[in-house]
Amino acid sequence: MATRIEGIGEEEMSNMESGVAVTNPTSQSKTKQGFFSSPAVVTITQKVVAELIGTYFVIFAGCGSVAVNKIYGGSITFPGICVTWGLIVMVMIYTVGHVSGAHFNPAVTITFTLLGRFPWKQVPLFIIAQLSGSILASATLAVMFDITTETYYGTLPVGSNGQSFAIEIIISFLLMFVVSGVATDSRAVGEMAGLAVGMTIMLNVFVAGPISGASMNPARSIGPAIVEHEYRGLWVYIVGPIIGTIAGGFAYNLIRFTDKPICELTKTRSFLGTKSRNDSC
Repeated sequence: MATRIEGIGEEEMSNMESGVAVTNPTSQSKTKQGFFSSPAVVTITQKVVAELIGTYFVIFAGCGSVAVNKIYGGSITFPGICVTWGLIVMVMIYTVGHVSGAHFNPAVTITFTLLGRFPWKQVPLFIIAQLSGSILASATLAVMFDITTETYYGTLPVGSNGQSFAIEIIISFLLMFVVSGVATDSRAVGEMAGLAVGMTIMLNVFVAGPISGASMNPARSIGPAIVEHEYRGLWVYIVGPIIGTIAGGFAYNLIRFTDKPICELTKTRSFLGTKSRNDSC
């Protein structure tokens, strides 16, 4: 007679005697739902989606203002384009900054990672989301407007590649220096981060816009280049912003610890945030 043995009921025992495989509904359910119900998976998914949507609207509004200004005879004007870039970045920082950190920029993501403020394993996901958002926004603009060589909304060096490369490094340095100060330093007024970063971008576009287009962001340049098949000088807008943001981030990380003696700084941590072997001043 079938009896209940170690949590196995009569029906399960009968199936075992007949050679039928027995499955545990509870464990099967956990297997099916475990991955997608994991808090870590849900959280990273939310971050990636936030980065994609945020980057989409940054590129759509910023590049859209460039396209509309060229197509409709300067209706927005150059100052209007500068303000648009600053406003859309500020708006999206306040909208999704608490979800993903509002990078919207592969160079910023890479810099945060090198400084030990962002996990390496999430870097590919963030960069893919940022590039995807830029490409989707650029494709949207290409469908909406009749884009020609004269109305291209991407970034191209006006002078030499070297001139644009240098200015991209400088303005990207300033951007990351400000981001590090207002968004990562506990002594700063965190509520002002979006305004400060948006104003920095607006000022950078005022200064560098007529020279390089003021990219400061590889995703901002790669998206339009892929959609419109315009790759002239693209390396400037990939290498320049990455060098500039890394330099700006490390520069602020250096002055962040100026309230400590140099020997204490070198004893406790390196600029990468790792422990130093030198334990004495």
